[in-house]
Amino acid sequence: MKKMTTLAALFATAALAAPMTSMAGAHSGAAPRAVDNWRSTDGTAWRNGTGQLCWRDAFWTPATAAPGCDGEVKPPPAPAPAAAPRPAPAPAPAAKPPAAKPPAAKPPAAPVSEKVTYAADAFFDFDKAVVKKEAMAKLDDLVGKTRAVALEVIIAVGHTDSVGDDAYNQKLSVRRAEAIKAYLVSKGIEKNRIYTEGKGEKQPVADNKTTEGRAKNRRVEIEVVGTRRR
Repeated sequence: MKKMTTLAALFATAALAAPMTSMAGAHSGAAPRAVDNWRSTDGTAWRNGTGQLCWRDAFWTPATAAPGCDGEVKPPPAPAPAAAPRPAPAPAPAAKPPAAKPPAAKPPAAPVSEKVTYAADAFFDFDKAVVKKEAMAKLDDLVGKTRAVALEVIIAVGHTDSVGDDAYNQKLSVRRAEAIKAYLVSKGIEKNRIYTEGKGEKQPVADNKTTEGRAKNRRVEIEVVGTRRR
């Protein structure tokens, strides 16, 4: 019986609260918002003992829930502002083409050497150091070949057989080398590019005991050293 009396009092209080709430809305001049939660005279929604739930009347819907009460229809969250577009990355600097390598220096030309050996008897008369006319043609051909190279040096070396005195043969070989030099200079070869030497009978290439051997030992060796013209 006591419980029913308490419940009846609760409903009576709620019935009184509703008109008061409506009157408050009328005095404010604003259109009252339909609220179907039980509220006190100051508009505060009634809550259960834990304060988590609001009391609802028979007409309650989520649309008529009191602000801040459970079940209230809440407006959807405002859309997050669109992120500002990222600035386009700066274009990468154009790669520089590799620096052109300077052309490799050409290696210096290797010197060339040509050595010819002439029979001394074909160049000189017996016991003489005067170039024979027949020998001049061969020397002229040699001078022509030097035009194809950057001349460095010409080496003329005279040799004799073993007949006669060693000292005499040495002097004779030197005089014959000098005679060749003089002729080449007369043909335009620079004097300081011609080297002469006499070996006498010291460097035989054959046996001096035979006629054929001694003829081979009586010789003149001429070597031309230079580099090929490009």
